[in-house]
Amino acid sequence: MTLRAAIASAALAATLLLTGCGQKGPLYLPEDADTTPEAAVAEPAPEPEASPVN
Repeated sequence: MTLRAAIASAALAATLLLTGCGQKGPLYLPEDADTTPEAAVAEPAPEPEASPVN
């Protein structure tokens, strides 16, 4: 394979891989906030107790 064909093949492969990434179409926000699972809503972690300084 010549250098020119190798570069063209690499460019074509990179273009095909990059066009396959991401979501197609417009971005949108979910309409319902109720669709989130309860496990995803985490409670804040308790603050650690202060340790005595010697």
